Amino acid sequence: MHLPKLIIDLALILGAAGIITLLFKRLKQPMVLGYIIAGFLVGPNFRLFPTIADPEGVKTWSEIGVIFLLFSLGLEFSFKKLMRVGGTAAITAFIEIACITVAGYFTGQLMGWGFMDSLFLGGLLASSSTTIIIRAFEELGIKQKPFTKIVFGVLVIEDIVVILMMVLLSTMAVSRQFHGVEMLFTILKLMFFLAVWFLAGIFLLPTFLKKMEKYINGETLLILSIALCFGMVILATKVGFSAELGAFIMGSIIAETTSSEKIEHLIQPVKDLFGAIFFVSVGMLINPHMIAEYKWPVLIVTLLTIIGKFFSTATGALLSGQPLKQSVQIGMSMAQVGEFAFIIATLGLSLGVTSEFLFPVAVGVSAITTFTTPYMIRSAIPLYNWLEKILPQSWLNALKRYTTSSQTLQAESDWRIVLRSYVRVIVLNSVIILAIILLDVYYIGPLIISYILDPLWTRLLCVTIGIVLMSPFIWALVVQKISSGSYKELWLDSKYNRGPLVVVEVVRNVVAVLLVGFLVDQYFTFWQAFLGTAVIMACVLLALRSQLQKFYNRIEHRFLTNLNAREDAEADAAALKKAKDADLLPWDAQVSEVEINPWSTLIDIPLADLQLREKYGINVGAIKRGDVTIYAPTRDEKLFPYDILSAIGTEAQLDEFNRVINNLNMPRHDDGSDENIGLTSILVDEHNGLKGQTIRNSGIREKTKALVVGIARNGEKILNPASETTFQWGDIVWLVGNRKLINEFSRNKG
Repeated sequence: MHLPKLIIDLALILGAAGIITLLFKRLKQPMVLGYIIAGFLVGPNFRLFPTIADPEGVKTWSEIGVIFLLFSLGLEFSFKKLMRVGGTAAITAFIEIACITVAGYFTGQLMGWGFMDSLFLGGLLASSSTTIIIRAFEELGIKQKPFTKIVFGVLVIEDIVVILMMVLLSTMAVSRQFHGVEMLFTILKLMFFLAVWFLAGIFLLPTFLKKMEKYINGETLLILSIALCFGMVILATKVGFSAELGAFIMGSIIAETTSSEKIEHLIQPVKDLFGAIFFVSVGMLINPHMIAEYKWPVLIVTLLTIIGKFFSTATGALLSGQPLKQSVQIGMSMAQVGEFAFIIATLGLSLGVTSEFLFPVAVGVSAITTFTTPYMIRSAIPLYNWLEKILPQSWLNALKRYTTSSQTLQAESDWRIVLRSYVRVIVLNSVIILAIILLDVYYIGPLIISYILDPLWTRLLCVTIGIVLMSPFIWALVVQKISSGSYKELWLDSKYNRGPLVVVEVVRNVVAVLLVGFLVDQYFTFWQAFLGTAVIMACVLLALRSQLQKFYNRIEHRFLTNLNAREDAEADAAALKKAKDADLLPWDAQVSEVEINPWSTLIDIPLADLQLREKYGINVGAIKRGDVTIYAPTRDEKLFPYDILSAIGTEAQLDEFNRVINNLNMPRHDDGSDENIGLTSILVDEHNGLKGQTIRNSGIREKTKALVVGIARNGEKILNPASETTFQWGDIVWLVGNRKLINEFSRNKG
């Protein structure tokens, strides 16, 4: 029977990845490096093991892997999160990215590399590794230190900047040269489409998910989210951007919905699978001979990464107003290259604009800086102490004064508040109007022309449809009030403020007229367009003003409701927790967090089938699953091991529910079971003969080589019970010892 080559290749790739990553997990090294080494072992440059037979098929799967990686990154990202990272992280990130990118480019030029090789070198150095940094923080026990929040904020900004950089690098790769006007046009085009996609996505997607909620379970939600991801990928490529950008944008749109955390949990296995294939395919490109040949560039770029990133990041933190100590800690934490380095290096190879040696250099630098990162972070305090000793006291005093002055809060001026409100109204409504014009001219117009042959009626109908769609936003652009006390303060404060305010009002009206005129001009001559624009503006401002105001207010309310839905849900959960802590819940209701034991009888059963409310009178307000919290879970949601439920009920109801939760199924004996020491539980029932015996008389300690550390009985927990304690029916006995012996004891007693 013939077996497709791709299936054989996938078996080889995943088998190698599984074995190598187990080894790396034991060595406490990043999984990404394990995948890359696995790819090298099954690649064409290593002859000891079989290699893949269908490189094109694997390449396609790896491209899908990049799409899922960027989609998952978008789910973890949100535009609100970007707004919340603060000025410190933003200043630090932009200074670091600008300095290291420029330094990378000129380093490539000094080594005699070509223009595109040097440019891509600067791009791949621009990001740091979130995975490696988090792992190092956890191992060193410093994840809660104040400076780590700034590091995470910098990483968020790095991710979005590098994704935009990929778009610009792709554009330059196609033209093979740098044109300032063309790059500016690309940036403006990118900003326009980002705004359109975000506004349309937030307006439509959460509403759709809410209306379809009763028809959606975990399976359909997974399929739907993947379909939305690939739909945006197609749309992004159609308008001239990369597939990766489309995946990231759809992820960031979904991140603003209340379903984001559930989708993130559902998509995780898919991302892990395809992401593994991508990084394995990256490893298949490694050529050891080329790495040896370019060992000096690897060393030079590694030193640039460690030293350059430290200085640029620390300088950015200092300029943002951070103390010297925190600035040094931030700089030492960021001195490595991230996973985006492989994506950018692969992008250059796939576009055919970079040399083959750039990729091995990126791999070598990543491997070295991965191992140096924990030592760099650990050395931050000694380095700060050394700097304190050698720097002149006048410099240290100047830095302290600068830090103090930078962290002094200053009141925002009325003019800044008013101008920001005007910019928001003008830009957002202009973007929507321009998007409607493009839709009308390039899609609606050609469709109407194919059905109506009369040119005049065709043009009139196209303009009418465009104006109807635009009219609420024309009204907002021209008439909407700037609801701010600052505007009133400026108008009443001084007569010199009124002139600039009137100018701003004139500007917004001019923008509206130009946009309407631009639409009409697509179908009629100049004077016809001029007269038509005057008539249209009169209708919008006079005849239909009240209707348009009501309609626009409905649109705005729906958009803001969708935008804030996730935060509102989180706020409700926080308020519930606060009420619990303050004992403010109605009647005698309480909130209890209950962890699902891995052997619970409730596992893998939908909430609808468990009938928790009908049987025990409790409601499940939220489910915390790892780093994901599912608020107000649906009836189709299942329970999994180590889930933490926020259960709501009376004290008696919660006690009964806890007893049910702790009713465990003992795992079946397996000759290959883990023999390591661990915490294990057994249930006292008619099968094991423990009922009525004391701990000492039962011989459980001697026979299992284990210590009885606790007994759960009727909702109560007996910690470290005495040897004379008698076992009773339904007791859950917790032991620390050899799992295999405990299981054998439980099985043989009966």
